[in-house]
Amino acid sequence: MADVTTTISAEAPEDSGEVGPSPVRPSLRERIGLAVLLAATAVMYLWNITINGMGNQFYAGAAQAGSKNWEALLFGSLDSQNFITVDKPPVSQWVMGLSGQLFGFSSASMLVPEALMAVATVWLLYAAVTRISGPRAGLLAGAALALTPVAALMFRFNNPDAAMVLLMMASAYCTVRALERASGKWLAWAGVALGFAFLAKMLEGLMIAPAIGLAYLVAAPTTLRRRVLHLLGAAAAFVVSAGWFVVLTLVWPASSRPYIAGSTDDNFMNLVLGYNGFARVLGRNHQSFGPSDPLGNSVGNGLRHAGGFGGMGNQKEGLSRLFTGEFGFEIGWLIPAALLAVLLVLIARGRAPRTDLVRAGVLLFGGWLVIDGLVLSYMKGMVHPYYCLSLAPAVAGTVAIGAHEMWVRRQSWFGRIGVTTLIVVTGIWSWVVLGRNADWMPALRWTILVGAVVAAVVVAVSASRPRRVAVAAAVLGVVAVLAGPTAYAVATLGTPHRGGGPTVGPSRPKTGSEAGFGESKDNPKLDDLLRATTTKWSAAISGSSAAAGLELSTGTAVMAIGGFTGSDPAPSLGQFKADVSAGEIAYYIVEKDWRGKAGGWPGTTRSHSGITDWVAATFPVTQVGDTDVYDLSRPK
Repeated sequence: MADVTTTISAEAPEDSGEVGPSPVRPSLRERIGLAVLLAATAVMYLWNITINGMGNQFYAGAAQAGSKNWEALLFGSLDSQNFITVDKPPVSQWVMGLSGQLFGFSSASMLVPEALMAVATVWLLYAAVTRISGPRAGLLAGAALALTPVAALMFRFNNPDAAMVLLMMASAYCTVRALERASGKWLAWAGVALGFAFLAKMLEGLMIAPAIGLAYLVAAPTTLRRRVLHLLGAAAAFVVSAGWFVVLTLVWPASSRPYIAGSTDDNFMNLVLGYNGFARVLGRNHQSFGPSDPLGNSVGNGLRHAGGFGGMGNQKEGLSRLFTGEFGFEIGWLIPAALLAVLLVLIARGRAPRTDLVRAGVLLFGGWLVIDGLVLSYMKGMVHPYYCLSLAPAVAGTVAIGAHEMWVRRQSWFGRIGVTTLIVVTGIWSWVVLGRNADWMPALRWTILVGAVVAAVVVAVSASRPRRVAVAAAVLGVVAVLAGPTAYAVATLGTPHRGGGPTVGPSRPKTGSEAGFGESKDNPKLDDLLRATTTKWSAAISGSSAAAGLELSTGTAVMAIGGFTGSDPAPSLGQFKADVSAGEIAYYIVEKDWRGKAGGWPGTTRSHSGITDWVAATFPVTQVGDTDVYDLSRPK
């Protein structure tokens, strides 16, 4: 990446695409500050990272498959024999699978790249904010991001969110570069980054796109016509960088590639617009698994794999979602300050030239926060709290820009009110959030409250005081406002996270079964049975999570009947019979569900009951642990 530079916003002529102030190279002290920030982030995120084991075994199974087979890596297949993909695009699997190919598949080879993505994201945020408001604001933004609890959780986990957020932040950085000199080239690179963010997690990766368009259309220092042309060029770059994979899935014969999981017709765009698109936002075709307690533990209807989907983490649809329940612990700490910062900066820069970079930065990061936050708040389908990782750079960047803007204006009454309000509001809000888990470190919330109030009071009366007094108060204020999320982030680092519904903060009492959502129980006898097979697939089982668990424990390929929820139309009964006749599947496995009956995932037996009925009528069954195992090589 190019050297980080600081610019001073100024009105520029409107007839050139290469105008604007000359950059100023950072000082040695600023470079040292960046090095310390990145080194601290790396140490923090890499420390004891294998405590999370295989993390979400659903994606771990795909990473293992990608480490063994190039076609599985390309498509993001769940198994090395390419029966079905995971229900997301493959960018995240490319990173983890390639790491497995290079270093051998393991927990470390899978999770270390995720932690390095955190370092890169912090670097890009620092670089973007530094160009807008200077290196001190950049350091504050980078530190706030690194200390956000959901970042400490998901940049040490193997879900696609880390790769998506890194690419979203890359698009924001490129946009800032484009805003400085109305650079169509840099804006095109922003489009490329968005294209790959789309290939990481589809439409969620595009939540920043409206903010990019708004900021550039309003503030780029060139004519309106050129601004529009540059945006069209960026859109074209996005289409190319994302569309090549879509075209690949369409032209590659369906019979020789894995089924696109989550789609109803083996079509990638059906997955984009349906299951992972509007259906998820509108709540169509997505199961809701019940509520949770105030700390996020599932207390729903007893489903074996459930942590709650629509109501996971004690969250409810609406504007309060990001501030309450598990969302509040993961991302809510600085959101009030971020929203207030947007308002303060827009007022403070109200008379600035149209091309003002500080205001443009708030339009970019604040717009990202508002648009993405509203979508997350009103989603009706499967809503995991960790989805809010997509907001973390926006929150940190907006707070840092706003805090710096008020700080440099502290000699005015408006600046002092702005700074003190940001500190007090955040301190009080941290006190409220920590009060929801009041038995954990009870002294912390009161320390934060007192520290925030003292810092705010000193800043408010510091206009006539020596500068060092104001600086000391500002340092105290930063420590106070970051203490709450830092405590939860540190607690998150020391707690193992497994399954599909990880949460932040200190360890919580287990509820329900020992296996987490999407996580299978160990069955050593079954593992030994599958390891001894020589067929293309050692077994077939309903649901991708169950199949992935067996793949990880046996090192064999397992056919996931029906994909993630067990309801995908793959395979058909005819296809399954043909595979059995060809001797490609050794066993058919039926897990016991939460009621002790044969089944597994809700909807599995309904969607593929014909396969289960045919197997039960045709082949002998043996009980191995908690599972019924049918030997497909020996018809009755």
